[in-house]
Amino acid sequence: MAGKYKRILLKLGGESLAGPEGYGIDPERADEVAAKIKRIHDFEIEIAIVVGAGNLWRGRDGLAHGMDRATADQMGMLATVMNSLALRDALERAGW
Repeated sequence: MAGKYKRILLKLGGESLAGPEGYGIDPERADEVAAKIKRIHDFEIEIAIVVGAGNLWRGRDGLAHGMDRATADQMGMLATVMNSLALRDALERAGW
């Protein structure tokens, strides 16, 4: 079955990888998300994925406590990389 679109941009909030508490990275949730992404990919749809980091870090919390803006942003970027690595691992284990 061919999809309506050949390419999509998928934006995932970091919370999509979080456990029941709403923070951290839950490997089971990462596996669930990866399985859904793989099903889309199986329709021969190219997927660009942008993943957030709200499950690990909210820069505004640091700013509210006087943290330097650049430091808060850099921490957010590191949190995004952590989520990306977790999702990549789950996608690879799902066979993508």
